[in-house]
Amino acid sequence: MASSSSSGLTFKLHPLVIVNISDHYTRVKSQINPLIAPHNTSNGGDAVASSVPPRVYGCVIGVQKGRTVEIFNSFELLYDPSTNSLDRPFLEKKQELYKKVFPHFYILGWYSTGSDAEEPDMLIHKALMDINESPVYLLLNPSINHSQKDLPVSIFESELHVIDGIPQLIFVRSSYTIETVEAERISVDHVAHLKPSDGGSAATQLAAHLTGIHSAIKMLHSRIKVLHHYLLAMQKGDVPCENSLLRQVSSLLRRLPAIESGKFQDDFLMEYNDTLLISYLAMLTNCSSATNELVDKFNTAYDRHSRRGGRTAFM
Repeated sequence: MASSSSSGLTFKLHPLVIVNISDHYTRVKSQINPLIAPHNTSNGGDAVASSVPPRVYGCVIGVQKGRTVEIFNSFELLYDPSTNSLDRPFLEKKQELYKKVFPHFYILGWYSTGSDAEEPDMLIHKALMDINESPVYLLLNPSINHSQKDLPVSIFESELHVIDGIPQLIFVRSSYTIETVEAERISVDHVAHLKPSDGGSAATQLAAHLTGIHSAIKMLHSRIKVLHHYLLAMQKGDVPCENSLLRQVSSLLRRLPAIESGKFQDDFLMEYNDTLLISYLAMLTNCSSATNELVDKFNTAYDRHSRRGGRTAFM
C-alpha cells in the first residue's frame, strides 16, 4: 500500500456516513458477542474468537463533480466469507431502491471496518469496478485510541503500480475533509448528547458532558490562536494581505461586543440569580428532608423507650 494518492481528487466526507458505519458495526458486534460468550472452553478457543472484532461491509454513495468527490450516505451489504465477495443480487437491489430515493447519487465505492486494509479487500474492490471504474475504499477503525486526535477514518484509492516487473493494483491513502450541512450538525449534536443505554451514574454523565465542553473550548482556543498568529504575520508583512479574510474576521469580531451591552448584563444577572435561587431551594429542601427523618427517628426511639419504661413500672 502506497503512502499517498497522486490522483488529485478532493474528497468531502459527511458525518452521516461515519454514523451509519459505526451503527452497523455496533449492531453486528452486539449480535455476535452474546452467541460466543456463553461457550467458554478450557483451551480458550472461543475466548480468542470473541476477542476478534467483526468486520462489516457496505457501499458509499454521493456525487462527483469534476475533481471533487462528495460522499453523502451509505448502505449496508451482505458479505460471503467463503468466497470473499459481496452478495451481488442484494447490492443491485439496494442500488435500485436508493436510486429511486436519491436519483442524483451514485455508488462511489464501498466501506469496511478494521485497523488497516487487508489482502481480501482488493478482491472486493476489483469486483466493484464494473459499477465504478475507480471505486473509493473507506475504512473505519472501531478500536478506541484516546491518544489519537484525528478521526479513525481512512479513504483509499486504487492505483496501478509495477512491482517486481508485474503490474499490480494497490491501495493508496487519500486525504479528505469533513463536510456538513445544518441538518447534519443538529443530528450529530443530538447523538453526542445521548445518554448511555444503561443510564450510567450521574458522575459518569457529568464527566462525559464536561469532557465534551472541554474539547469544544480547547478546539475553539486552538483555532483562535491560529487566526491570531495569521493576523500578526499579515501585520508584519510575512504573508500577503487578504481582504476577504479580513472582512470575515471583522464580521466575527463585531459579534463580540453584543455580550457587553446593558441588556445582556441584566439578562445574565437575572438568569444567574434564578439559578442560585433554585440551588438554595434544593439545599433547603434536602436539609428539611434530613431534619424530618431525624425527628421521626427520635420520636420512634422515644416511643420505644417510653413503652419499655411503662412496662417496667407496671411490673
